[in-house]
Amino acid sequence: MANKPYVVVEWNDTETDAKGWMCAYNFVGHYCGGGTRMHPTVTKEEVIRLATTMGYKYKACESQTTGGCKAGIAYDYKAPDALDVLKRFLTATAPYINAGVSIGGDLGVDYSDVLRILDELGIGIPQTKAMKEDPDIHQGIVNHDRAEKELTYDGFKMYDMITGYGVAAAADEAWKLKGGKEGASVVIQGFGCVGASCVNSLYNMGYKVVGIADVNGLVYCKDGLNIPKLVETRLPKGELNREAFEDNYEVLPNTEWISADCDILIPAALEDVINKDNADKIKASLLVEAANIPTTPEADEILQKKGVDVAVDLETVLVVATGFATGLVASGRKLDFFVVFTFDTVVLDTVDFGVGFFVTTALLFCSVAPCATEAPPMFTPKNKVAIIINCNRFVFIVISLSVKYLNAHRPI
Repeated sequence: MANKPYVVVEWNDTETDAKGWMCAYNFVGHYCGGGTRMHPTVTKEEVIRLATTMGYKYKACESQTTGGCKAGIAYDYKAPDALDVLKRFLTATAPYINAGVSIGGDLGVDYSDVLRILDELGIGIPQTKAMKEDPDIHQGIVNHDRAEKELTYDGFKMYDMITGYGVAAAADEAWKLKGGKEGASVVIQGFGCVGASCVNSLYNMGYKVVGIADVNGLVYCKDGLNIPKLVETRLPKGELNREAFEDNYEVLPNTEWISADCDILIPAALEDVINKDNADKIKASLLVEAANIPTTPEADEILQKKGVDVAVDLETVLVVATGFATGLVASGRKLDFFVVFTFDTVVLDTVDFGVGFFVTTALLFCSVAPCATEAPPMFTPKNKVAIIINCNRFVFIVISLSVKYLNAHRPI
């Protein structure tokens, strides 16, 4: 792989002070994938680092279909004209999107809004010319779009849920690997799609979520928060609804999540939030990285000396690193990571690390995917989803065997 980005594009909005960048770190088969974020603090350097991370995630699973990219817009995602800014950014970068730079959603940007705008621009889901001319891949893209709009699990759209579930599964396996007690306490920073679905999954697994931090503050309760209620009343853009807080909840500044009493700490929002200035304040014995590059190299050294175990972002979120190769998975094209999962007569193989949401797409909707038309009639769609979620967890069990990346084995 290259050690510098292949191309970086800068955009200056003509109607506001917004600026944006799109970085394609590397291409595989003329194609790359990653998200688009919008936040006032976004910088060119941040976008390049995030694109680099995406490139390395795809390389880690030896993807034969997708390289890494990322886009970012320096603007307030809460602004009333945020969607207009996003549309102008996507319009400006359309030539690259049409050529195979597949940018989706991320912090402050809903993937559904990206899809809608790309439809309005006549682009649809980003594909290369070769992908567009392949009927199987085209059908897989259609199936992807349908799954994104229609498929749900445990109250979440599958696309919104799968990353958080994967992080929860990785946290669970890492905690068990440490020999941790049942009902361990958890604090998470971030309550967007990843954070909300992660705490929802951990709650269902029997963990006690004692703290959630969003942009407005930290809500904390040593006896455990009412997660179903907080998830159900969650506001747009990942904000907690304070009207759902109970009398025994503490409301603290959102900077205090880092030092909150808990067993497991999960950063699930921004990069570099754990750094040399605050790493020594962490009281948790396990850090599970749900955000991209949330820990700086200086903080890594501090955590190592403190004996804090770390499940790194490359492992905890690798399961969705191939998100934009969904059409290829759904088309039945042979990808990279060999998994055999059996349930009665169902055998699914030659799929990518994106086995959670993307195999769900294949199994539920695609007639050309392996075994998709051969599922036993007893499988209702809901049962099929549960099976795939278990398959996703199986992959994480395999991945988490290397969570002894922890401490001394973690590269710094």
